[in-house]
Amino acid sequence: MSDFIPNPEDIPVVLLAGGRSSRMGANKAFALLAGENLLARIASKIGQRQRKPIALNADADWPDAMGMRLIPDRIPGKLGPLAGVLTALQDALLRYPEVSHIATIPIDSPFFPSDLVQRLADVLHGPDEIAIAASLGQDHPVFGLWPVSAAVDLEQWIPSDEKRRVRDFLARYKVRRVEFPAIETAIGALDPFFNINTPADLAEAETWLAALERTS
Repeated sequence: MSDFIPNPEDIPVVLLAGGRSSRMGANKAFALLAGENLLARIASKIGQRQRKPIALNADADWPDAMGMRLIPDRIPGKLGPLAGVLTALQDALLRYPEVSHIATIPIDSPFFPSDLVQRLADVLHGPDEIAIAASLGQDHPVFGLWPVSAAVDLEQWIPSDEKRRVRDFLARYKVRRVEFPAIETAIGALDPFFNINTPADLAEAETWLAALERTS
């Protein structure tokens, strides 16, 4: 058995908000779900368990980081979620040289498990492994723990791989997957990683949230 046991409370968390929000028609981080915007809802949910302040990966001209430290992509051009992961890794190397991993969480999935970082950290066997979430047979690598040791490799890989598929980068590493079950609600099973990309998704999220409140 490995003696590598990272403390999940000390893992830096970076919220990923660097997407274009093109299908939403406006910045989805500020879309309201039950009167609270997605960014505030997710920051509050994860911040209750972490010792280090949450950082926000978003554009340099972001209108309101809500007190979080803003870390814009270091590679220009909105090159996808791995550009945000790279920014988070490079930031941790400078700010938290003692940590082995950083956690990334997107700002458009309000139902993710509050113990996400804990459960991902529990499956790591070494400082160079990646841990990602999965549900209903699908991987969700943007909900992941990423080793800071991968920063140089990722920095070189992003401009060299035209498609920049996350799964292609994951193939270079030992990846631990944690399967999260669906959430039972009054109207059916909810994928905990349901994400909001469109106004229709936001309306559906309102329905799921109301069902969760009836279930609890």
